[in-house]
Amino acid sequence: MKKLGLIILVVLVAVAFGSTGPAQMKKAKIQKFGVDKRALAWRAKKWTTSEKKITWRISDPWGGLNFAEITKHFCDTVRAASGGRLDIKWFPTGAIVPAMEIFDSTAKGTLDAFHSWPGFWRDRNEAFVAFGSVPFGMDNEGYNIWYYERGGKEMFDELYGRYGLVPFFCGNVGQGLGLHSNTLATKVEDFKGMKIAGVGWYMDILTQLGALVTPLPGPESYAALEKGVIDASESSTPAAEIPSGLHEITKYVIEPGVQQPSCQFDVVINKKRWDELPDDLKAIVEISAKETQLWANAWQQNLNIEALKIMSKTTQFVRMEDATIVDFAKTTFKYLDEVAAKNPDVKKVLDSQEEFKKQFAFWREMRGGVAPWPREMVLQGGLKQ
Repeated sequence: MKKLGLIILVVLVAVAFGSTGPAQMKKAKIQKFGVDKRALAWRAKKWTTSEKKITWRISDPWGGLNFAEITKHFCDTVRAASGGRLDIKWFPTGAIVPAMEIFDSTAKGTLDAFHSWPGFWRDRNEAFVAFGSVPFGMDNEGYNIWYYERGGKEMFDELYGRYGLVPFFCGNVGQGLGLHSNTLATKVEDFKGMKIAGVGWYMDILTQLGALVTPLPGPESYAALEKGVIDASESSTPAAEIPSGLHEITKYVIEPGVQQPSCQFDVVINKKRWDELPDDLKAIVEISAKETQLWANAWQQNLNIEALKIMSKTTQFVRMEDATIVDFAKTTFKYLDEVAAKNPDVKKVLDSQEEFKKQFAFWREMRGGVAPWPREMVLQGGLKQ
């Protein structure tokens, strides 16, 4: 009976493939599609471990922001995965050096590593901003694809490498809010003369649109808004902004956050300390950074749900008109072209990102309309993302 069943199975398989035997089965034109580059690099690698325990010191610029949890998460992951052989001790902002000195202190070896937003280092090279967030640039998904699979990591390594540093993407928290504001602004003309606190390239873009922009740290933005010195302040994610209390002293949140389609962080290591690590600990650091990249986005997006509930009790969410968003985009792209024309590194990175966006656009458009909106919203129609 078993033999009869086996014969029937063979016949069914032959029929399914439209042939009477393996020799007549059609071969696919592409035998293999896609290669894991890391697998090729690690295939013949012999992993060894040592009992030596290494202790590093890391700090960040986050102060009271919950982004410090991302730094600590990375440290905990490294400690767990290495069985305590690499213990990266976190020091809060200012405990060893001031926030904006962590770059130089790590390059010199005072710190072993730091966690940051790359755009903080635009005074070293404007190209750092492109790895942190670009107005009308890439979202979290785009940064991941571009960095891990499209050459972004190699460009990042080369840029930080000039300063004796080794970087890894380590936490993307997604799109930021637009502006916390006491002035209602939905048209381009509304922004003319507005006094706004901003940072990075967005500060320059707002200036070109007629706003009066000044760079201010979070705590100073709160005091300036409260006293009426400024009308609005650029924002990060909803979850990150809750502790700042800006939603309690402003009337509006002006959306969308065109300045920050996503916010990408990094962990950066002194090269001498990196070179001293055995290969297995290097792999653990790299894997831990990638694990933190995944976790940070899920963690922050989930927190945003409750954060927006809290904000909505005191703040009105308004959206810029579509024509205003287009005007913002025109000004942004003109500005980015000007920056790229002055800095070959900026041009190289932005050109690479734009090429990825162009090639990915067809698939992004094709898959539109089935995003995970609630069923009531889907049935209303018109949802394309």
